[in-house]
Amino acid sequence: MKKWIVRIITAIFAVCILTGMFYTGKGYVMFKDALKECSLTDKVQSIRSRENYTPLEQLPKMYIDAVVAVEDHRFYDHGPIDIISIGRAVWVNLTSLSLAEGGSSITQQLAKNIYFTQEKKLERKIAETFMAFVLEKQYSKDDILELYVNTIYFGSGYYGVYDASQGYFGKIPSGMNDYECTLLAGIPNAPSVYSPDVNPELAAQRHQQVLDRMVGCHLITEEEAQAIMAMANIDKAPEGDK
Repeated sequence: MKKWIVRIITAIFAVCILTGMFYTGKGYVMFKDALKECSLTDKVQSIRSRENYTPLEQLPKMYIDAVVAVEDHRFYDHGPIDIISIGRAVWVNLTSLSLAEGGSSITQQLAKNIYFTQEKKLERKIAETFMAFVLEKQYSKDDILELYVNTIYFGSGYYGVYDASQGYFGKIPSGMNDYECTLLAGIPNAPSVYSPDVNPELAAQRHQQVLDRMVGCHLITEEEAQAIMAMANIDKAPEGDK
C-alpha cells in the first residue's frame, strides 16, 4: 500500500477518534449537569408521586409484552444499552448520512424522556447512555419499564399509560382488552402520526406492525394476532350485530 494512502487512512482514523472524544466529553458534561440539577432518586420519586401513576402489576400482560416486543425485544436480556441495535443504527445512519435510526434501549429512552430533549444530537445520545447505566445500577428492569410507560407520550395530549388508556378508550389500564393493549403499545413510536384521534388509518397500520412483531417474538400466534385485529370490527359493529 502506498504511503499516501496509509497517511490518509491514519488521518481519517485520528479525526474519528478526536471527534468521538469531543462529543463524549460534551455528552458527559450534559449528563453530569442533568444530575446536578435533579438527582435520579428525586426524579423517580417525583414521577411515582403523580396521581395517575400506574404500577406494573396493574397493567395487562398483553400490554407489557407488546411494549417490550415493539420497543426493545431484548430488554430483559441486555444491559443498559443494546449493542446489536446500536450497531444496526450506526450502519443505517452511516449509509444514509443521517441520524434516522436511534437504536435506543427502553432504559435509554427513559433517560431521554425524564432528563433530556428529543433533539437528535450526538452529545444528547451520549448523555442518555451515561444516564442509562446509572438507571440500571439503581433500579430493576421492571422498575425501569414501569417508569417508562408512565412517562412516554401517546399523542393527543396524553402522557403516561393511565391518561392514554382513559383518553382513547375511557378505561383504566387494567381494563384494556387485547386489541386496546396492542394498539396503545404502538403509538409512542411516533405519537403525532399514530394517534388514533388524528390518523386512524396509520394507527391501524402501526397496530398491525406491533402484532407482527409479537408474532415474530413468539409472544402470540398468527391466529391470535388475527383474532385481536378482528376485535376492531366487533367494536365498530352496530349494537344489534354484536
